[in-house]
Order: sequence, then structure tokens, then C-alpha cells
Amino acid sequence: MRTSEPVGRRGRAMADKRRRIMNAARSLFAERGIDGVTTQQIADEADVAIGTLFRYAASKAELLLLVENEKFADAVDRGRQAAAAAISQASPCVEAVMAMLGPVVHCVREHPANGRVYLHELIFGDPAEVNRAEGLAEAWRLESSIARIVHEAGRTETDNAAAVARVVTAVIHVTMTATLHLDASEPEVRDIIRTQLDAILPSDHTRSPSPTERMDSPCVPS
Repeated sequence: MRTSEPVGRRGRAMADKRRRIMNAARSLFAERGIDGVTTQQIADEADVAIGTLFRYAASKAELLLLVENEKFADAVDRGRQAAAAAISQASPCVEAVMAMLGPVVHCVREHPANGRVYLHELIFGDPAEVNRAEGLAEAWRLESSIARIVHEAGRTETDNAAAVARVVTAVIHVTMTATLHLDASEPEVRDIIRTQLDAILPSDHTRSPSPTERMDSPCVPS
């Protein structure tokens, strides 16, 4: 009679191979950048056959997604915590959003070339691919978090907050993938993003009145 032990061993072996592949890819991408590494080198570093590697990720870009998704998710978590603290201190909307974006910018700019490819692959690759789908879920979590910040700190209606959040994520994507900014330092990238957010985010002094406020305002004859 067969027991479940071989299945358990198989599962542990698969998890071990995945861990080795991730560690090898993370190390080589950090050292040489995605353009300076081949899938064969990653397979050799992980001590697995190239065919085994392709069972976990079908391309080098998908390997990058596999590695970066974990970092990106952690950055979103830390950004949400920082934004919550900023909102609790009644910080202006732009400050709360920048608190959210700080860890995300650091994550993407830790290795600018890799971060640029990562964002590009999220947007333009096959959304049905597993690793890309996981990354897109984190991108959506970032955007929805920004919408909530704009709603709470900017006192903006929910629909408008969602639209503003979509613009903010577009600013992030363009700024951090544009060749123009590839050599910019992390503080410089934050300043570039901040300048654009100052122009689009609501403030206590410039925000448009809500429909309720417009109804409560006295009529002024033309």
C-alpha cells in the first residue's frame, strides 16, 4: 500500500527548487541587472536544469516578476502604514500620498534598470500569466490605496478620488520608466513625482466644492 510520503517529498522538492531559483535570480539580477543575465546562468546558479527553471517561469522577464512581486507587495504594505500615520496627523493630501509612495519608489529604484523592466512587464505583458497577475494585483492594491488616501486626506468624493489615483499611478509609471529619468537618484525621482502631484492633488485651499457644498452656498447673481 502506498503512503502519502512520496507526495510530501515531491512537494518539498518543488518548494526547494522554487526557492533556489528565486534566490539565484534575485542575486544575479541585483548583481548584473536583467540584461546582464541569461536564464541558463540562473539555472546553473540554482543548480537546476533549464527545463526545470522554465516550469517555474517561462522567460527571464517572468523570473524578474517572480522576484520583484514579493518586494513590491512589501513596499505597498509599508506605504499604507506610512500613509495611515500621515493621515492620522492631518497631513496635507500630497504629503500622505508621498508617504504611501516612498517605499514603492525605493523598491523600484533600488535597481533602476530592473525596476523599469518590472513596471513595463506589468503593464504590457500577458495579464493571464501567473506571476504577472500577482504583480498586477499588487499594482491595483497600490492604486486603490492612493484613492483612499485622496478620499480621506483630500476630502474628495469617491469617484473623483479613483480617477485621481489612476492619474497618480500613471505619473509613477511614466516617471520611473522614462529613459529621461533612468539615471536620476531616488531623491530626485521623488522630487519629480512630488512636483507633478502638487499640480493634480486636492488641497484645502484649491479643492473644488462638493455638490452638497455648492447647494449650501448662497446664490450669486450673474
